[in-house]
Amino acid sequence: MDMTTSIVDNNFRKDVRRCFEQQAYAIPARWLYDRRGSELFEDITELPEYYPTRTETKLLEDHGSDFAKAIGTGRAVIEFGSGSSVKTPHLLHAVKPAAYVPIDISGEFLEHSAAMLQDDFPDLPVYPVEADFMKRVELPDAVADLSKLGFFPGSTIGNMIARSSVDLLRSMRETLGIGSQLLIGMDRIKDPAILVDAYDDSAGVTAQFSLNLLDRINRELNGDIPVEKFRHVAVWNDHYARVEIYLEAQDDVTFTVDGTTHSLTGGKRIHIENSHKFGLRDARLMLRAGGWTPLCEWSDEQDYFTLILAEAHPYKHAP
Repeated sequence: MDMTTSIVDNNFRKDVRRCFEQQAYAIPARWLYDRRGSELFEDITELPEYYPTRTETKLLEDHGSDFAKAIGTGRAVIEFGSGSSVKTPHLLHAVKPAAYVPIDISGEFLEHSAAMLQDDFPDLPVYPVEADFMKRVELPDAVADLSKLGFFPGSTIGNMIARSSVDLLRSMRETLGIGSQLLIGMDRIKDPAILVDAYDDSAGVTAQFSLNLLDRINRELNGDIPVEKFRHVAVWNDHYARVEIYLEAQDDVTFTVDGTTHSLTGGKRIHIENSHKFGLRDARLMLRAGGWTPLCEWSDEQDYFTLILAEAHPYKHAP
Protein backbone atom coordinates (compact mmCIF):
# COMPACT_ATOMS: atom_id res chain seq x y z
CA MET A 1 0.00 0.00 0.00
CA ASP A 2 1.25 3.49 -0.84
CA MET A 3 1.29 5.28 2.50
CA THR A 4 1.24 8.69 0.79
CA THR A 5 -2.26 7.97 -0.47
CA SER A 6 -3.67 6.31 2.64
CA ILE A 7 -6.69 7.82 4.36
CA VAL A 8 -5.78 10.23 7.14
CA ASP A 9 -7.23 9.36 10.55
CA ASN A 10 -9.40 12.32 11.51
CA ASN A 11 -8.44 11.89 15.17
CA PHE A 12 -4.80 12.30 14.17
CA ARG A 13 -5.70 15.53 12.39
CA LYS A 14 -7.60 16.78 15.46
CA ASP A 15 -4.78 15.99 17.87
CA VAL A 16 -2.13 17.68 15.70
CA ARG A 17 -4.30 20.76 15.14
CA ARG A 18 -4.95 20.97 18.89
CA CYS A 19 -1.21 20.83 19.53
CA PHE A 20 -0.42 23.87 17.40
CA GLU A 21 -3.66 25.86 17.14
CA GLN A 22 -4.48 25.70 20.86
CA GLN A 23 -0.78 25.88 21.77
CA ALA A 24 -1.08 22.71 23.82
CA TYR A 25 2.28 21.54 22.42
CA ALA A 26 1.54 17.88 23.07
CA ILE A 27 0.62 15.03 20.73
CA PRO A 28 -0.57 11.61 22.02
CA ALA A 29 2.09 8.90 21.79
CA ARG A 30 -0.14 6.52 19.84
CA TRP A 31 0.47 8.58 16.69
CA LEU A 32 4.13 7.59 16.76
CA TYR A 33 3.12 4.18 15.43
CA ASP A 34 2.52 4.48 11.73
CA ARG A 35 4.18 1.80 9.58
CA ARG A 36 7.60 3.47 9.74
CA GLY A 37 7.24 4.23 13.45
CA SER A 38 6.33 0.62 14.18
CA GLU A 39 9.38 -0.58 12.26
CA LEU A 40 11.66 1.84 14.13
CA PHE A 41 10.25 0.74 17.47
CA GLU A 42 11.13 -2.85 16.62
CA ASP A 43 14.69 -1.63 15.99
CA ILE A 44 14.65 0.11 19.38
CA THR A 45 13.76 -3.13 21.15
CA GLU A 46 17.06 -4.65 19.95
CA LEU A 47 19.28 -1.81 21.22
CA PRO A 48 21.70 -2.58 24.06
CA GLU A 49 20.36 0.30 26.16
CA TYR A 50 16.74 -0.79 25.81
CA TYR A 51 16.43 -3.43 28.52
CA PRO A 52 12.59 -3.82 28.73
CA THR A 53 12.12 -6.09 25.72
CA ARG A 54 14.92 -8.56 26.44
CA THR A 55 14.07 -8.63 30.17
CA GLU A 56 10.39 -9.27 29.59
CA THR A 57 11.14 -11.81 26.85
CA LYS A 58 13.35 -13.78 29.22
CA LEU A 59 10.57 -13.78 31.82
CA LEU A 60 8.22 -15.20 29.20
CA GLU A 61 10.80 -17.82 28.23
CA ASP A 62 11.62 -18.84 31.80
CA HIS A 63 8.13 -19.06 33.28
CA GLY A 64 6.17 -20.99 30.67
CA SER A 65 5.29 -23.77 33.10
CA ASP A 66 4.15 -21.19 35.66
CA PHE A 67 1.88 -19.55 33.08
CA ALA A 68 0.43 -22.90 32.08
CA LYS A 69 -0.36 -23.69 35.72
CA ALA A 70 -1.86 -20.28 36.55
CA ILE A 71 -3.69 -19.66 33.27
CA GLY A 72 -4.52 -23.12 31.95
CA THR A 73 -4.96 -23.99 28.30
CA GLY A 74 -7.59 -23.49 25.62
CA ARG A 75 -8.23 -19.78 26.09
CA ALA A 76 -8.40 -17.15 23.38
CA VAL A 77 -5.33 -14.93 23.74
CA ILE A 78 -6.20 -11.31 22.99
CA GLU A 79 -3.10 -9.15 22.55
CA PHE A 80 -3.56 -5.40 22.87
CA GLY A 81 -1.15 -3.36 20.72
CA SER A 82 0.38 -6.48 19.25
CA GLY A 83 3.01 -4.78 17.05
CA SER A 84 5.34 -7.44 15.65
CA SER A 85 4.07 -10.04 18.16
CA VAL A 86 7.71 -11.03 18.70
CA LYS A 87 7.19 -12.00 22.37
CA THR A 88 3.87 -13.71 21.79
CA PRO A 89 5.11 -17.17 20.68
CA HIS A 90 6.62 -17.79 24.13
CA LEU A 91 3.21 -17.28 25.72
CA LEU A 92 1.34 -19.24 23.05
CA HIS A 93 3.63 -22.24 23.45
CA ALA A 94 3.01 -22.17 27.21
CA VAL A 95 -0.78 -21.79 27.33
CA LYS A 96 -1.74 -23.61 24.09
CA PRO A 97 -4.61 -21.28 23.19
CA ALA A 98 -7.70 -22.08 21.14
CA ALA A 99 -7.35 -18.81 19.19
CA TYR A 100 -5.20 -15.70 18.96
CA VAL A 101 -6.56 -12.18 18.37
CA PRO A 102 -3.91 -9.48 17.81
CA ILE A 103 -5.27 -5.93 18.08
CA ASP A 104 -3.31 -2.98 16.72
CA ILE A 105 -3.96 0.50 15.38
CA SER A 106 -1.43 0.08 12.54
CA GLY A 107 -3.40 -2.06 10.07
CA GLU A 108 -0.72 -2.82 7.52
CA PHE A 109 1.86 -3.74 10.16
CA LEU A 110 -0.78 -5.84 11.94
CA GLU A 111 -1.58 -7.91 8.86
CA HIS A 112 2.10 -8.55 8.19
CA SER A 113 2.92 -9.67 11.75
CA ALA A 114 -0.26 -11.77 12.01
CA ALA A 115 0.67 -13.60 8.81
CA MET A 116 4.18 -14.31 10.10
CA LEU A 117 2.84 -15.67 13.39
CA GLN A 118 0.33 -17.82 11.51
CA ASP A 119 3.25 -19.42 9.68
CA ASP A 120 4.75 -20.41 13.04
CA PHE A 121 1.43 -21.71 14.38
CA PRO A 122 -0.35 -23.16 11.30
CA ASP A 123 -3.05 -24.91 13.35
CA LEU A 124 -3.90 -21.88 15.49
CA PRO A 125 -6.85 -19.73 14.37
CA VAL A 126 -5.60 -16.11 14.12
CA TYR A 127 -8.07 -13.23 13.87
CA PRO A 128 -6.31 -9.84 13.51
CA VAL A 129 -8.40 -6.81 14.49
CA GLU A 130 -7.43 -3.29 13.43
CA ALA A 131 -8.73 -1.04 16.21
CA ASP A 132 -7.92 1.57 18.82
CA PHE A 133 -7.73 -0.57 21.95
CA MET A 134 -8.06 2.50 24.18
CA LYS A 135 -11.80 1.83 24.06
CA ARG A 136 -13.93 -1.33 24.09
CA VAL A 137 -13.14 -3.55 21.10
CA GLU A 138 -15.64 -5.85 19.40
CA LEU A 139 -13.95 -9.24 19.25
CA PRO A 140 -14.56 -11.74 16.42
CA ASP A 141 -17.62 -13.95 16.85
CA ALA A 142 -15.34 -16.99 16.61
CA VAL A 143 -13.95 -16.33 20.11
CA ALA A 144 -17.18 -15.18 21.77
CA ASP A 145 -17.69 -18.39 23.76
CA LEU A 146 -14.05 -18.94 24.70
CA SER A 147 -12.41 -18.03 28.01
CA LYS A 148 -10.07 -15.12 27.37
CA LEU A 149 -6.58 -14.07 28.33
CA GLY A 150 -5.60 -10.49 27.61
CA PHE A 151 -1.91 -9.93 26.88
CA PHE A 152 -0.46 -6.43 27.24
CA PRO A 153 3.35 -6.64 27.26
CA GLY A 154 6.04 -4.00 26.97
CA SER A 155 4.84 -1.78 29.83
CA THR A 156 2.81 0.11 27.24
CA ILE A 157 0.49 0.99 30.13
CA GLY A 158 3.26 3.35 31.23
CA ASN A 159 2.74 5.56 28.19
CA MET A 160 -0.46 6.91 29.74
CA ILE A 161 -1.24 9.17 32.64
CA ALA A 162 -2.90 7.47 35.61
CA ARG A 163 -6.46 8.39 34.63
CA SER A 164 -6.01 7.07 31.08
CA SER A 165 -4.32 3.91 32.35
CA VAL A 166 -7.26 3.10 34.59
CA ASP A 167 -9.71 3.90 31.79
CA LEU A 168 -7.80 1.53 29.50
CA LEU A 169 -7.84 -1.27 32.05
CA ARG A 170 -11.60 -0.81 32.43
CA SER A 171 -12.01 -0.91 28.65
CA MET A 172 -9.99 -4.13 28.53
CA ARG A 173 -12.28 -5.56 31.19
CA GLU A 174 -15.30 -4.67 29.04
CA THR A 175 -13.66 -6.19 25.96
CA LEU A 176 -12.68 -9.45 27.66
CA GLY A 177 -15.50 -9.92 30.18
CA ILE A 178 -15.90 -11.14 33.75
CA GLY A 179 -13.76 -14.18 34.53
CA SER A 180 -11.14 -13.26 31.95
CA GLN A 181 -7.47 -12.89 32.82
CA LEU A 182 -4.87 -10.28 31.91
CA LEU A 183 -1.10 -10.78 31.72
CA ILE A 184 0.47 -7.34 31.75
CA GLY A 185 4.07 -6.15 31.69
CA MET A 186 5.14 -3.24 33.89
CA ASP A 187 8.53 -1.53 34.00
CA ARG A 188 9.91 -0.87 37.48
CA ILE A 189 11.38 2.32 38.96
CA LYS A 190 15.20 2.17 38.89
CA ASP A 191 18.36 4.27 38.43
CA PRO A 192 17.34 7.34 36.33
CA ALA A 193 20.55 7.05 34.27
CA ILE A 194 19.51 3.56 33.12
CA LEU A 195 16.04 4.83 32.31
CA VAL A 196 17.14 7.88 30.30
CA ASP A 197 19.68 5.84 28.31
CA ALA A 198 16.92 3.42 27.36
CA TYR A 199 15.02 6.28 25.69
CA ASP A 200 17.98 8.21 24.28
CA ASP A 201 20.28 5.58 22.81
CA SER A 202 23.78 6.29 21.54
CA ALA A 203 22.92 5.16 17.98
CA GLY A 204 20.09 7.70 17.71
CA VAL A 205 17.40 5.18 16.76
CA THR A 206 14.96 6.50 19.37
CA ALA A 207 15.55 10.00 18.01
CA GLN A 208 14.58 8.75 14.54
CA PHE A 209 11.46 7.21 16.05
CA SER A 210 10.44 10.52 17.63
CA LEU A 211 11.26 12.64 14.59
CA ASN A 212 9.27 10.30 12.37
CA LEU A 213 6.16 11.85 13.93
CA LEU A 214 7.03 15.12 12.18
CA ASP A 215 7.58 13.25 8.93
CA ARG A 216 4.15 11.70 9.36
CA ILE A 217 2.56 15.10 9.94
CA ASN A 218 4.24 16.45 6.81
CA ARG A 219 3.15 13.46 4.75
CA GLU A 220 -0.42 13.02 5.95
CA LEU A 221 -1.39 16.61 6.80
CA ASN A 222 0.35 18.43 3.96
CA GLY A 223 2.92 19.94 6.31
CA ASP A 224 6.29 21.51 5.69
CA ILE A 225 7.80 21.24 9.18
CA PRO A 226 11.62 21.49 8.94
CA VAL A 227 12.35 18.20 10.67
CA GLU A 228 16.09 18.86 10.72
CA LYS A 229 15.51 21.82 13.05
CA PHE A 230 14.07 19.63 15.81
CA ARG A 231 15.82 17.28 18.21
CA HIS A 232 14.74 14.39 20.41
CA VAL A 233 14.93 15.03 24.19
CA ALA A 234 14.45 12.46 26.98
CA VAL A 235 14.35 13.48 30.67
CA TRP A 236 13.48 11.73 33.96
CA ASN A 237 10.70 13.41 35.95
CA ASP A 238 11.03 12.02 39.46
CA HIS A 239 7.86 13.75 40.70
CA TYR A 240 5.73 11.77 38.25
CA ALA A 241 8.03 8.70 38.12
CA ARG A 242 8.32 8.81 34.36
CA VAL A 243 10.62 9.39 31.42
CA GLU A 244 9.30 12.27 29.32
CA ILE A 245 10.01 12.53 25.59
CA TYR A 246 9.97 15.82 23.71
CA LEU A 247 10.68 17.23 20.26
CA GLU A 248 12.54 20.49 20.78
CA ALA A 249 12.90 23.27 18.21
CA GLN A 250 16.59 24.12 17.95
CA ASP A 251 15.90 27.48 16.26
CA ASP A 252 12.91 29.70 15.61
CA VAL A 253 10.77 27.90 13.02
CA THR A 254 7.71 28.75 10.93
CA PHE A 255 5.78 26.07 9.07
CA THR A 256 2.39 25.08 7.70
CA VAL A 257 0.24 22.12 8.74
CA ASP A 258 -3.17 21.36 7.23
CA GLY A 259 -3.34 24.81 5.64
CA THR A 260 -2.52 26.79 8.79
CA THR A 261 0.78 28.54 9.56
CA HIS A 262 2.46 28.14 12.95
CA SER A 263 5.62 29.38 14.60
CA LEU A 264 7.76 28.04 17.42
CA THR A 265 10.62 29.79 19.16
CA GLY A 266 13.95 28.04 19.63
CA GLY A 267 13.89 25.80 22.70
CA LYS A 268 10.11 25.23 22.58
CA ARG A 269 9.22 21.59 23.24
CA ILE A 270 6.41 19.39 21.96
CA HIS A 271 5.56 16.66 24.50
CA ILE A 272 5.09 13.40 22.58
CA GLU A 273 5.45 10.56 25.05
CA ASN A 274 5.58 9.52 28.69
CA SER A 275 6.91 6.25 30.03
CA HIS A 276 5.80 5.82 33.62
CA LYS A 277 7.63 3.39 35.87
CA PHE A 278 6.00 1.54 38.74
CA GLY A 279 6.66 0.45 42.26
CA LEU A 280 5.06 -2.88 43.11
CA ARG A 281 2.25 -1.34 45.15
CA ASP A 282 1.62 1.24 42.41
CA ALA A 283 1.06 -1.54 39.88
CA ARG A 284 -1.32 -3.48 42.11
CA LEU A 285 -3.32 -0.38 43.03
CA MET A 286 -3.72 0.66 39.39
CA LEU A 287 -4.89 -2.81 38.38
CA ARG A 288 -7.48 -2.87 41.15
CA ALA A 289 -8.70 0.61 40.17
CA GLY A 290 -9.16 -0.72 36.63
CA GLY A 291 -11.25 -3.67 37.78
CA TRP A 292 -8.54 -6.34 37.83
CA THR A 293 -7.55 -8.44 40.85
CA PRO A 294 -3.82 -9.33 40.87
CA LEU A 295 -3.21 -13.08 41.20
CA CYS A 296 0.54 -13.58 40.85
CA GLU A 297 3.62 -11.92 39.42
CA TRP A 298 7.09 -12.66 38.06
CA SER A 299 10.16 -10.37 38.11
CA ASP A 300 13.77 -10.67 36.97
CA GLU A 301 16.62 -10.90 39.46
CA GLN A 302 17.37 -7.17 39.24
CA ASP A 303 13.70 -6.20 39.65
CA TYR A 304 13.87 -4.25 36.40
CA PHE A 305 10.57 -5.57 35.05
CA THR A 306 7.44 -7.37 36.24
CA LEU A 307 4.78 -9.52 34.62
CA ILE A 308 1.51 -9.54 36.57
CA LEU A 309 -1.40 -11.91 36.06
CA ALA A 310 -4.77 -10.48 37.10
CA GLU A 311 -8.40 -11.56 36.82
CA ALA A 312 -11.65 -9.69 36.22
CA HIS A 313 -13.86 -10.49 39.21
CA PRO A 314 -17.40 -9.14 39.63
CA TYR A 315 -17.44 -5.74 41.28
CA LYS A 316 -18.15 -5.78 45.01
CA HIS A 317 -19.82 -3.04 46.99
CA ALA A 318 -18.62 -1.79 50.35
CA PRO A 319 -17.72 -2.90 52.91
